[in-house]
Amino acid sequence: MNDAQLIQHLGGPAKVAELLGIDKNGGVQRVFNWITRGIPPRVKLERPDLFLPHLKPVDKRSKVAA
Repeated sequence: MNDAQLIQHLGGPAKVAELLGIDKNGGVQRVFNWITRGIPPRVKLERPDLFLPHLKPVDKRSKVAA
């Protein structure tokens, strides 16, 4: 699913702006722009539950040797 499809799947630009807590004045337009420009990586990393659902959460308590 590309970013435009993901935004539509989540309910459209207004709903995504609401989910992110972005002010409606300008926020909806910002999210709408992501349909063509792509969702900024920073936003995806801040909200992986919305934008990276295929990733499994990491248990920060487990100690894995690098």
